[in-house]
Amino acid sequence: MTFAPPASALPAEPPQRRRYDVVIVGGAMYGSSIAWWLTRNPDFDGSVLVVERNPSYEFCSTAHTNSCMRQQFSSAVNVRVSQFAADFVKNFRAWMDDDPRVPDVALVSTGYMYLADSETFAAALREAQRVQAACGAGTRHMTPAEIAAEYPFYNLDGIVAANHNPVDEGFFEGATLFEWWRRTARERGAEYVANEVVAMTLNPAGTAVDGVTLKSGERIACGTVVNASGPRAARTARMAGIDDLPVEPRKRYSFVFAAERPLDRPLPLTIDPSGVHARSDGADYLAGCAPLPDADPPVDPDDFVEDHSLWENRVWPALMDRIPQFDALKLRNSWAGHYAYNTFDHNAILGPHTTVANFLFANGFTGHGFQQSPAMGRGTAEWILYGAFRTLDLSPFLYRRIPEGRPFVESAVI
Repeated sequence: MTFAPPASALPAEPPQRRRYDVVIVGGAMYGSSIAWWLTRNPDFDGSVLVVERNPSYEFCSTAHTNSCMRQQFSSAVNVRVSQFAADFVKNFRAWMDDDPRVPDVALVSTGYMYLADSETFAAALREAQRVQAACGAGTRHMTPAEIAAEYPFYNLDGIVAANHNPVDEGFFEGATLFEWWRRTARERGAEYVANEVVAMTLNPAGTAVDGVTLKSGERIACGTVVNASGPRAARTARMAGIDDLPVEPRKRYSFVFAAERPLDRPLPLTIDPSGVHARSDGADYLAGCAPLPDADPPVDPDDFVEDHSLWENRVWPALMDRIPQFDALKLRNSWAGHYAYNTFDHNAILGPHTTVANFLFANGFTGHGFQQSPAMGRGTAEWILYGAFRTLDLSPFLYRRIPEGRPFVESAVI
């Protein structure tokens, strides 16, 4: 997937007001999702300011996503979050009130194929399949013989089992959702500015953010502040005196390649035990990986420098080993992006701070952000409006679990 910059640039002029009911720090996928859900809700008649430091969106996680979609998670609420996302994508024009300008968005359902190389991993897949099936997902637990019958191109040496779900799993054109959320939110009154929040002022009791200071010098009073700043989330939280947000930028690498001998059927998004994953991407293929576990440090959120050795030394060898037909490949494109990595439990962090009550989190999605943005954006808007999640219970993701030391672990992290 290639990212198309927004059709219209953000204004560089100062905000139009001195006070807003909601100030959203970050105007990419999450900031725009929250702004869109707020402005479409008839119960909301307030003002929204979205502050985006990078108006081209070139250097943000949104611009470097692979727009993947899966229901194969270890916790039921994550399954349901993605089920809503799949429905949202498939019915995107209806959600956009059948606006004739809005295109249809396809969900390409090739599925995810988790390959297990040990009985311990196979048992974890079986348990995950039971969780997913209880939510209505179409995940199948497969033997090597069943895998080979449907996908004969795999080398299954050492593989003992797999999970595969061909229903509403695959990838979608996430940039289209982002652009139309952003555009429609602005048309409905949300104000976007090209600027940066550099400081926050608390009330004397330290229980609320009174205002934010912009890089251009303006001080803006606010009713609610939403942290939607992706890999910069911990920096944003520190402006409000919050030092314990366990979110940091981690690099993830993507590679688009062509095969001299293409497969005769679509390649599911295959998660190999080596840590390399790959899927079909139109006529080409897309692969990705993290650094090795002992070399996955936090990085600067402005660091998008690639490690060109990964393709030759790690990714291509793993692909050729698992799919021998991939013995002759041509690398077409590559890039480095960031996970907003939650080091505490690999799950989203939502809702208000326990002391600074008008400071809300929409952070730490750990690589699941694009597919979770419809449900999480809706839930955050509900919390702003009603002080509760109304349509889907997202309370397991509330921030309060962090200071209480109660991790809500998601084990299915790629």
